[in-house]
Amino acid sequence: MVETTISLTHLVKKFGDQTVLADINLNVTKGEIVGLIGPSGAGKSTVIKTTLGMEVADGGKATVFGQTMPKRKLLSRIGYMAQTDALYESLSGQENLQFYAQMKGLSKVETQKEINHVATVVDLTPDLKKRVSGYSGGMMRRLSLAIALLGTPELLVLDEPTVGIDPALRRQVWKELNQLRDEGRSILITTHVMDEAEQVDKVALLLGGKVMAFDTPEILKAQYQVDTIEDVFLKAEGVEK
Repeated sequence: MVETTISLTHLVKKFGDQTVLADINLNVTKGEIVGLIGPSGAGKSTVIKTTLGMEVADGGKATVFGQTMPKRKLLSRIGYMAQTDALYESLSGQENLQFYAQMKGLSKVETQKEINHVATVVDLTPDLKKRVSGYSGGMMRRLSLAIALLGTPELLVLDEPTVGIDPALRRQVWKELNQLRDEGRSILITTHVMDEAEQVDKVALLLGGKVMAFDTPEILKAQYQVDTIEDVFLKAEGVEK
């Protein structure tokens, strides 16, 4: 039986009079990369925040590892990268990584090994001793991604992780994500980059507060009779309007 890591059932989230999530149904299973795509303001970040218990749902249910978040003891099993970088700018990249490794309960030996690995993945090894206040925007995104990867979490939740990252490094990041998936980890990723949506196992298309389509890229392209996920998105948006 396939193990479900994230389960969203009839999820509703309102901000005042505005309903951002109207009826979200979505599962992420073990060993699967699910890409959440949709226009700006579609509620992709709200789906993530409600799933992780940072926002309280107004209806429906969201569970992670079968439990309703927030659950403190589950945090060590989850790697989260927000759209805005939560970094200590007065510290170096290395010190940021050490702090978050400690938060995740890694031992000193594990910490150094993990930092070496994640810094290599995001190509930050030469800059680890520098203060984060001197980092460019792209470097900060890479450091945030490195923090999310620490401790090889069972679930990775990544909100626009490759914004500001060059194509060669993006390829390297995806290689790592695919490897983690192959090890049986679950990944939920939001992206604006449509060619990235071709690389996931399943695409969830978010429009009008609902998941309008949810399947493998191949099946969605066949259903909508188009050649790319970008065209699926444009066609679905046209129907929605």
